[in-house]
Amino acid sequence: MEGEAERPLATDTSVAPETQRRVMAAPAIEVIDVEKRFGDLVAVGGVSFSVQPGEVFAFLGPNGAGKSTTINILCTLALPTGGSARVAGFDVVKNPNEVRQKIGLVFQEQTLDDQLTAEENLRFHAVLYGVPKKYRKERIERVLELVKLADRGSDLVSTFSGGMARRLEIARGMLHTPAVLFLDEPTIGLDPQTRSLMWDDVMTLRREEGVTIFLTTHYMDEAEVADRIAIIDHGQIVALDTPERLKAIIGADTVDLETGNDAAAFEVIKAAGFQVERGAERVTVFTENGEGEVARLVELVGGGVRSVHVHRPTLDDVFLHFTGREIREQPGESHTGMGRAWGARHR
Repeated sequence: MEGEAERPLATDTSVAPETQRRVMAAPAIEVIDVEKRFGDLVAVGGVSFSVQPGEVFAFLGPNGAGKSTTINILCTLALPTGGSARVAGFDVVKNPNEVRQKIGLVFQEQTLDDQLTAEENLRFHAVLYGVPKKYRKERIERVLELVKLADRGSDLVSTFSGGMARRLEIARGMLHTPAVLFLDEPTIGLDPQTRSLMWDDVMTLRREEGVTIFLTTHYMDEAEVADRIAIIDHGQIVALDTPERLKAIIGADTVDLETGNDAAAFEVIKAAGFQVERGAERVTVFTENGEGEVARLVELVGGGVRSVHVHRPTLDDVFLHFTGREIREQPGESHTGMGRAWGARHR
């Protein structure tokens, strides 16, 4: 845009992200009654939610639930057939170019050129997004440092491990200082150690750059980092809250006790006022604080306890409660073509 070419990039981290978020009153993402139809098929059936600036927002759903379609709409890769959506203050239908300038994307599939160096990949992206020439070197060095690849900038991407390439893609997504970073299954196929390192990088970006993160994942431990989680199924938002509040919906902890005499254990625990069920091989106690009640339960039963297992509600339980299915590892809907579609928009 005219007059924008030499505007300094938002690399000043002297202002705390929390302060920056308070200044930005408008949501980073605002979705109002968005729907998407393909003929008679309703892929997204009028969903509404908002994401606040600086928030980590996880968007979960089974294959075919409408998750990828919603993301494609937010990233201007698909047009809604109803409702409205704004990203970084811009309408995704009326101002798609402005939206694309304000977002970063990390896709499931790798979209780096492995015959170029890390710095060359980043420089190409900087030119594509109109990063002023005088800021490019500084910005490239900054994002490489943030993802701990500062010493590999001159190396060909073909020499990188899968985890290093993924971290470089995150650096590329942050190069033009986006307001919102979309991470579409960013750690799929990575080993646990690399996943952990990559999330350290992402949270550093959030803390130091104040970026809003919109995440999709099938790893529930990754969803735990989110400030809030939305679960979509059959084209509808079926749950939206913090991880802890969602887990609280599922109910109490369970304590499984295997004893020498389950019948006697059942009676004494029930007499003590606990909600308890007797199974074929164990007694199950339902309580708000499973770990805190273990000592008392063992004391009630006496010396006949053979094993104790405490289960607290998890996000896996939450997901199954609201959708009735497990998250599958294979991508669904139109996920796999997202990177190619985005690249085509910028040619």
